[in-house]
Amino acid sequence: MKNRNVNRLVTAMCLFMMAIAIDAQVTVTGSMLGPLRARSIGPAVMSGRVSDIAVVDTASRRFYVGAAGGGVWKTTDGGVTFKPVFDEYPQSIGAITIDQKRPDTVWVGTGESWTRNSVSVGEGVFRTTDAGRTWTKAGLDSTERIARIVISPKDPNTVYAAVPGPLFSDSEHRGLYKTTDFGGTWTKVLTGDARTGCSDVIIDQKNPKILVASMWSFRRTPYSFVSGGPGSGIFRSVDGGTTWTRMVKGLPTGDLGRIALAVSPVDSKLMYASVEAKESAMYKSTDGGISWERRYVGSVVDIRPFYFSRLVCDPKNKDVLYKCGIQMYRSDDGGLTFTIIAQSAHSDHHAVWIDPSNTQHILLGTDGGVNESFEQGKTVRFLQNLPVGQFYHVTVDEATPFNVYGGLQDNGSWRGPSNADGGISNGQWLFVGGGDGFHVAPERGDANVVYWESQGGNINRTNLRSKETKNVAPTPDDGSLKLRYNWNSPIIRGSSQGVIYVGSQYVHRSTDRGDTWKRISPDLTTNDSTKLNQGGNGGITLDNSSAENHCTIYTIVESPIDDQSVWVGTDDGNLQRTTDGGATWKNYSSSITGVPQGAWVTSIEPSPHDAATCFATFDGHMRGDMRPYVYRTNDNGKSWSSIVTADIKGYAHTIRQDPVQPRILYLGTESGLWISLDGGTSWASFRNNLPPVAVRGIAFQNPHHAVALATHGRGMYVIDNLDILRALDPRSINEDLTVLPTVPAVRSQGGGAGRWFGGDADYVGESKSESAVVWYFLKERHVRGTFTIAVKDSAGTVIRSVPGSSRKGLNSVELAMRGPAPLTANSEIGGAFGSLMGPLLPEGVYTVELNKAGLIKTTPITVVTDTAYGHSIEDRHAQEQLVAKLYALSEELAVTVGQVRAGRDTLKTMQRDQAVIDTLDAFYKRLVNTKVGQVTGEEQLRERLSSLFGEVNGYLGHPTSSQETLALALEVKVKEATTQAQEILGPYAFETRAQIEDRLRRAARTRK
Repeated sequence: MKNRNVNRLVTAMCLFMMAIAIDAQVTVTGSMLGPLRARSIGPAVMSGRVSDIAVVDTASRRFYVGAAGGGVWKTTDGGVTFKPVFDEYPQSIGAITIDQKRPDTVWVGTGESWTRNSVSVGEGVFRTTDAGRTWTKAGLDSTERIARIVISPKDPNTVYAAVPGPLFSDSEHRGLYKTTDFGGTWTKVLTGDARTGCSDVIIDQKNPKILVASMWSFRRTPYSFVSGGPGSGIFRSVDGGTTWTRMVKGLPTGDLGRIALAVSPVDSKLMYASVEAKESAMYKSTDGGISWERRYVGSVVDIRPFYFSRLVCDPKNKDVLYKCGIQMYRSDDGGLTFTIIAQSAHSDHHAVWIDPSNTQHILLGTDGGVNESFEQGKTVRFLQNLPVGQFYHVTVDEATPFNVYGGLQDNGSWRGPSNADGGISNGQWLFVGGGDGFHVAPERGDANVVYWESQGGNINRTNLRSKETKNVAPTPDDGSLKLRYNWNSPIIRGSSQGVIYVGSQYVHRSTDRGDTWKRISPDLTTNDSTKLNQGGNGGITLDNSSAENHCTIYTIVESPIDDQSVWVGTDDGNLQRTTDGGATWKNYSSSITGVPQGAWVTSIEPSPHDAATCFATFDGHMRGDMRPYVYRTNDNGKSWSSIVTADIKGYAHTIRQDPVQPRILYLGTESGLWISLDGGTSWASFRNNLPPVAVRGIAFQNPHHAVALATHGRGMYVIDNLDILRALDPRSINEDLTVLPTVPAVRSQGGGAGRWFGGDADYVGESKSESAVVWYFLKERHVRGTFTIAVKDSAGTVIRSVPGSSRKGLNSVELAMRGPAPLTANSEIGGAFGSLMGPLLPEGVYTVELNKAGLIKTTPITVVTDTAYGHSIEDRHAQEQLVAKLYALSEELAVTVGQVRAGRDTLKTMQRDQAVIDTLDAFYKRLVNTKVGQVTGEEQLRERLSSLFGEVNGYLGHPTSSQETLALALEVKVKEATTQAQEILGPYAFETRAQIEDRLRRAARTRK
C-alpha cells in the first residue's frame, strides 16, 4: 500500500509539473516526427477483402484493386507488382470506375458497400486524371459508402453514383446521384427514404438516357441487421435520371432486399437481376428492364444477399453470366443454372472482371485477395502480394527478433517475425488457426503454446511443436447453452504463466492454460432482452453468424501492477472493475459523462505506472455516432475526464500508455494512429509510412524499443526506436538543436545469404535498419550555412562525415558501421571484389559531432559486437588486427600499382626507355589481373589480397591459421613489390608515392 501511495504522489507531481510547463513547450505535430516511421511487415500470404477491381479494357495488365479497408492499389504489369496510390485518403473502398475512353481518369467511391458488421466508412468520391498520381475530392462527403459509379458513354462529365448511404443511422444522403460537370456538383436523381439508398445502377451504352437502378432498405445496429423493406426495388429512367418508374412486371411482390444488376455488353436490352425476396431468385429482362422473367432459385442467390450482390455479364456471349457469392458462380444459359468455378480460390467473392479481348481471362476479388484465371475460372492463380489483411488485435512475444500474433477478418490467426534478413517473406508467417481470427496470444514463457479464437467464442490452444489443437472454451456451469460470446470475444493472458481470461457475459479465469475454468463474475452486461434476438436476425434473409451477438464482454484487462485488479468493458456500455480477484465488482459507467449510453467499451488501459490511473476508449459508431471518446481517471475510476482534442479523427478502438514513459500515449482510431507526448493534452497524427487506416491493436516490445500495430486493412506495422520518442520531451526543447541520447550501435555482418530469389511478385515486408542512427530535433528548419555530422574516434580523427538533415522537428541520420573501403589497385579489367566493403568499426566509444553552421553539439556513441556471435574478446581483436593489416597492405599495393602504371604511361608518352617500359608492363601484369573477360580465373597479387581481405572482413571471429599464414606471405609480396617499384622508378623524377596516394583518394571520393 505504501508503494501505491508513492506512485500516486509521483504521478500527481508529474501532472502538476506538466501543467506548469505546458505553455512553454514545443507543440510536436505528426509532420515533425519525420524519420520515426512505421515499417509494413505484411503479410500478404492471405491478403484481405477486396471490394472492387477496375481494369483498363485495352491494356489488361493495368488495373486497380480496391480493398475493404486497405485503399487503392495499382499495377501496370498484370499484378506482378502493386503500388498503393490512395494513401492520403480514406482506406475503405466501395467502387472504382475507369473512363475506358480516357483510361487515366479513374473515379473512386469510398466506403465499402458489402455491409458486414466490421465494415469501415468513407468520405465521398475522389477522382484522378493522371492514373493515380494525384487525386481530387469530388463531393458526396456525407454519403458514408458508395456502391457503384458509372460514366455516360457519350459524355465523360456525366457520372452517376449509387449511394446506399450510412449503415448505422438514418440519413437523407441516400439515393442515386448525378453530376454533369465532372464531379463539381451533384444532384440526387433517385431518392429513397431515411433507410433506403441506391445499391446498384446500370446504363445503356448505346442510349445513355436509359438507366436501371436498384434501391435497398437496410439498417444495422450493434445487435441486429435488417435487409429489406418497402422502399427496395428496381427503377427505370429513359431521360437520364430526371424521372423514374418502378418496375414490377414479373418481379416478386412484397418487401424486397438487396438487388444486383447487370447489362449485357452484347445486347443492351438484355439485363439480369439477382433479387433478395421472400424467395430470392435470378431474373432476366430482354426489353431493357421493363419486364422480368424468373430464371433460377437456390443457394447461388439466397445466401447472404447483402454481402454478395455483384453480377457481371460476359463481354462477348450474352448467355454467360457471373454471380459473386460464397463461391464464384457462372451461368452458361442466361441465368437458368449455375456452376461453381475458381474452386481453389478463397471463398466470399465480391468482384469479377472479364477481359473483353479474351473472355477466358478473368480477375476475381474475394475476402482473400485477388485471383486470376486464363481458363474462365477452371484454374486460378492467387496474387500473393497485396498486404491488405484486416487484423483485429496484436500480441508480441519475447523472441529476438520478436514475433507478432494476430487474427484476421475471414483469414484465420497467424504468427510472423517482426524482422528478418532480406525482408519478411510470406513464407515466414505461420498459420495458427482458422475461421475469422481475433485474439491470438502466446503463453507467457512458452511461445510455442498459442491461444487463438474464431468468431463467437471458439477458444483454442495450439501446441506449435506437436501441431495439436485443443478447444478450451469455457462452458456453462450447469451444462446449458446460455453463454453469450461476442463475435470478437476477448481472450487475454494474465501476468502469470498459465493464467488466461475469457469473456462471455461473465468473466472466466483459468490458471492451467484453459483446461479448467472458474467463473469470477456475475453477468457484467445490461442483459437487455430486447437486444438478444440474434436467431431472428437478417431481415428478409436469415443471417446469424454471431456478428450481432450482444450484451457481451468485449474487453478484459488485468492490471500490470496488481493481478487482483481486473477491468472489464462490455459492448453495451458497462465499464466494471474488481480489486479482489472477482469477489466483488463495481460499475463505473455512471461516473463517465459525455459518452453516449450503450457505447462499446473498446479498450481499457490500466496504467503500468500508477495503480489509480486508467484509460478507456468508447465507440458509438454502430449507433451512428462517429466521434472518438477517450477518457482517463487518476482516482481509481471515481471521476473521468475526456482527453480528446479536435485533432483526433475517427472513432476510437484502442489506447495504450507507454510502458516506460508515462506521458506518452498511443491511440488507434478508425482513421489511423495518434500519439500524445504530453499525457493527452495534444495529439499528433502519425502518418510516417502509415496510411489513415483503422488501427485496432497496439502492443509494446520493450527490450526492442518497438511497438506493433494491428491495422484493419493494411496488415501489421512496427515502429522502432521508441527510445527516441521517449527522450523527445516537448517541455525540455529550448534550444535550436537538441541532440537525443544514442543507443549502442551493434556490429553485425548481417544475415548471410538473406533470402532466396523470389522474383518481383514475391511480397517482402520491410526489415529494420541495422545502421547506427543519430537523432536530433530542430526547433526550426535549418536554411543557412553548412550542417555536417561527423564520427570521430578516440583520437579525434574523423572516420566519416555526412550532411545533416535540415527539416524542422525530429531528424535522423544513419551512420554506416563500417569505415571506408580500402584503396585498391586499379586494373583495366574487372575489380577487387573482396575489397568493396570497408571494415566494421572496432568496438569502443566514438564521438558524433553535429556542426550546424558553427553551433556544435556532440554525443557519444558506443559500438559493440552482436552477442549472438559468441566470439571472445581475444578472437574479435585478432580479427580486427588482421583486417587492419590487410587493409593497409591493400592501400600500399594500390599506391604501388598506381606508381607503376603512371611511370609506364609517362615513359610511353615520352617515347623513351623501351626496356624500362617493358619491365614495368610485365611487373604490372604480375600485380593485377589483365586478361579480358569477366570470368577468366586469373589471380594476381591484387586478387589474392582482395579475396583474403573479404574473407577475414566477413567473419568477426578468429581468422583461420591458413588465413593468417597466407596474410604473412602476401605481406612479403606487397613489400617486395613496393621495393621493386622504387628501384625501377627511382632514377626518374615522376610523382612521389604521397602524390599518387593523394590522387587515388581524391578519385575514390569522386566515385562516391
